[in-house]
Amino acid sequence: MSQFEDRQKGQEAKFAFDAEKKFKAEARRNKLMGIWAAELMSLTGEDAKAYAAEVVAADFEEAGDEDVFRKVSSDLKAKGLNISDEQVRQKMQQLKLTANEQIAAEG
Repeated sequence: MSQFEDRQKGQEAKFAFDAEKKFKAEARRNKLMGIWAAELMSLTGEDAKAYAAEVVAADFEEAGDEDVFRKVSSDLKAKGLNISDEQVRQKMQQLKLTANEQIAAEG
């Protein structure tokens, strides 16, 4: 029975580790999205940091990525920037890969 319990504990630990890694990568992606959008909107310094934090916070509105997408896309459009929804989605995908690489490199 001990071997079964050890295996179960190992699987639980791996699940927790994977979930934490996924959460960190999503938060990092959202921060990078915020920085990217802030640059497009000509925000700098503390304003850019504050906007990136708003994007990270937007992810807690609902499950999935749509809340982040809506925030960034609508903010870009409100500033009169001609950035398509497809460009925003592509950037989100690109930054997801970047965030995953950064998190993996950090250990």
